[in-house]
Amino acid sequence: MRVKAKKPDLAEGDLTPMIDMTFQLIAFFMVLINFAQTESNDRVKLPSSQLVKPPEAPLEFPIILHVAQDGEIILGGDNFTPETLRVGLRREITVIKAENKSVKDANVVIRAHKDTASGDVQEVIRVCQEQQLENFALRVKEDRS
Repeated sequence: MRVKAKKPDLAEGDLTPMIDMTFQLIAFFMVLINFAQTESNDRVKLPSSQLVKPPEAPLEFPIILHVAQDGEIILGGDNFTPETLRVGLRREITVIKAENKSVKDANVVIRAHKDTASGDVQEVIRVCQEQQLENFALRVKEDRS
């Protein structure tokens, strides 16, 4: 009796798990990128400076205020004027106090448009100081030329 030699079947890999993992990684990085963009606003074009230096340590409780060219203030996606900014700041202070921290632990980051009047920025700082906020940082774009 003759024994027929069987040719081994070629094993094909199942690509479904690899495709699933690829889509999960894409979704993960999309979420990550969205969180990284929370500090920017399309209406604010930062001025440039050669004297810019990065913060020495990450800010623990940043309150990011965007000041548009027309003087409008954007906090957490809501628009304020200098007169109504107190409402938004009180909301942020309530969150800080809920975490058993002091208002002095908060850092106000002001991102003002390059053509915003300096008086508008000073008014924002004055309103923040009325709410007992003390730590301020002004954001600029690094000029590498």
